Amino acid sequence: MHKKFVKFLAFLLILAIAVGFVFSGFFFAEDEIRAYLDKSVPFIGTDIPRMGGIDGAGIKVAVIDTGVDFNHPDLLGWGPDGKVIGGYNFIEENKPPLDKNGHGTQVAGVIAADGQAKGVAPKAKILAYKVSEDGEGVSSDLIIRAIEKAVEDGADIINISLGVNKTNSKIDRAVNLALEKEIFVVTAAGNDGPGFQTIGSPGRNYGSVTVGATYNNLTSSLVATLEVNDKPFTVIPMVGSEKLNGPITGKIIFAGYGKLKDFEGIDVKDAIVIVERGSDVEGELLYFSIKENNAANAGAKALIVYNNVPGIFLGELIHDFADSDYNPQIPVVSIDREEGLEIIESIKNENNASMHLFYNPDFVAHFSSRGPVSPFYLKPELVAPGAYINTTQSNAGYNFTSGTSYAAPHVSGAAALLLQKNPSLHHHEIKSLLLTTVEPVSDAYGQQFSLNDAGAGRLDIENAYGANLIIMPPNFVISISSDDTIAEKQLQLKLIDGTLDDLDVKFEGPEFIQFGYNLEEDNLKFKLSMTGENFGEHEGQIIIHHDGTRYTIPILVHYTEGSISVIQQNQKLIFDIYHPEKWNFAKISVTNSKDGRVDTTTMLPNNKATIDVFENAEYWIEAKIRTDQNSTSAYNTIDITTIPDGIQRLDFDIPEKQIGIIAIIVAAIGIFGLIKRR
Repeated sequence: MHKKFVKFLAFLLILAIAVGFVFSGFFFAEDEIRAYLDKSVPFIGTDIPRMGGIDGAGIKVAVIDTGVDFNHPDLLGWGPDGKVIGGYNFIEENKPPLDKNGHGTQVAGVIAADGQAKGVAPKAKILAYKVSEDGEGVSSDLIIRAIEKAVEDGADIINISLGVNKTNSKIDRAVNLALEKEIFVVTAAGNDGPGFQTIGSPGRNYGSVTVGATYNNLTSSLVATLEVNDKPFTVIPMVGSEKLNGPITGKIIFAGYGKLKDFEGIDVKDAIVIVERGSDVEGELLYFSIKENNAANAGAKALIVYNNVPGIFLGELIHDFADSDYNPQIPVVSIDREEGLEIIESIKNENNASMHLFYNPDFVAHFSSRGPVSPFYLKPELVAPGAYINTTQSNAGYNFTSGTSYAAPHVSGAAALLLQKNPSLHHHEIKSLLLTTVEPVSDAYGQQFSLNDAGAGRLDIENAYGANLIIMPPNFVISISSDDTIAEKQLQLKLIDGTLDDLDVKFEGPEFIQFGYNLEEDNLKFKLSMTGENFGEHEGQIIIHHDGTRYTIPILVHYTEGSISVIQQNQKLIFDIYHPEKWNFAKISVTNSKDGRVDTTTMLPNNKATIDVFENAEYWIEAKIRTDQNSTSAYNTIDITTIPDGIQRLDFDIPEKQIGIIAIIVAAIGIFGLIKRR
């Protein structure tokens, strides 16, 4: 999902100097390029597959994007003998899908560049489907048509790094069609983080693999911590700051907007200064470099800039308008406006702070969209390098770029390697290998990122390549309630080779969740039980060690006060509600897991509620239960397998506006009756 995120011209200059390349305009001269993807690609473990001769040969990856520049020397050739063996231009039909924007070429390069730059699977072939000219305006209808065409053209993998910032059931149905045809589908989470619930379609799709972004294996991958009066705050290092050898400690002093006059009459020597972004003078350009220079010259050890509008931001100290001899002297971080104002208020009473900047390539990028998208499954499923990625660009160029658009193709390339090694595996088995063999990712305080931030963890191809155990499902969402505090589930284990003799299993999670298991042939049956009344959402993970490989199976537990039970009678689902308090109303939503269709009904304490179902599928049930005190949710699932073929729902495909008009007409008829002509 492309928003041209982090195309900072000045930042490119910093990175170019850091890695020893010569900057030339927006791109680097071709004769100065050295395997640009050798930062992110080896970091995720591609060396081992390549040593085994696995390079993606024979695998076709569909790139649904802005097209691909098949004239690029690393992606050379259009047609059966080229790198781009086929595809379709949905923007200018009857023309080849040549990329004029660069986004699709960047994505394809991460997957399969084979020249001075080497992608994850350099010998894989590309099918290019052009659905956007600029990567910004993307038609959902064209995404759907491209998915259908990729299925028709025999793609093994589909990579979609574009999308819409909302749920689109038609896109989701097209993705499901591809999955039914045994095609592995990878989608980008989006660049609307760090807020939660920011993943749109097709990243929301239940069956696709949705990928968030981490930093990259570069010294520029800095993270920062800030604690004020022992309370942690979220801060982002500004581009141009350097890592510290140890934390900076001291008092925090507020200095207005960081102008020279704001430092008059205050002593900031060896202090951490906090200032507001921008200026109090309309039209004045008070750059971050000016604020940093003023604070450093006044003796400050570090600078915090809080936003002048809601939200956090990524700032840059080096830019075209800075003095030619300017070099940052002290570390600078940005912070959300609300938290900045909170700090200013808190230091009036107590004042001690600690700031640290350090290297952490496995840090989830702040722009990476977060889950949840549903109470019943996890998104994103994993993360991969997506910041400061060096990849192919249109017109034979190379470019640094950032976004989950470039995290997703790392996973698509990884899937190509696994499919080449294990051509008989189903797409859900490849998914299991990729998701269960990840590396953990931690925040700036050493705490593992939540499932909504990072899914299971960061892609590690070496681990997946060496894995011999397929675990289904690769993650769980489990519902437990006060009237039934035990959940029993099972993992299906499938060996690629070897035996299960040395299986080691343990659970990591809150102490109030008790875990037990037993192995029965190829099924690992486990039991979770809750102690106490720790209602809410809780995360844990089952860790399995087998034959030298560590497998991680994340678990999200909904522990609710109330519960909803469900039974099936023919085509009806019949519900019952329990709550330890007196409840007076419940709204019940039932989602078909295959197509995302949602049906709702309401229920009162003295009535049974029902919903008709017309298809064999797993159905997800959520009840919002209202008591005199508050409203809480309860969850359940039911797998329907007994509905006869041929049963159909009567649907009317009526646009939303017309539905409103019809509702008004129906109401009018109810009041006035029909008028007949005589």
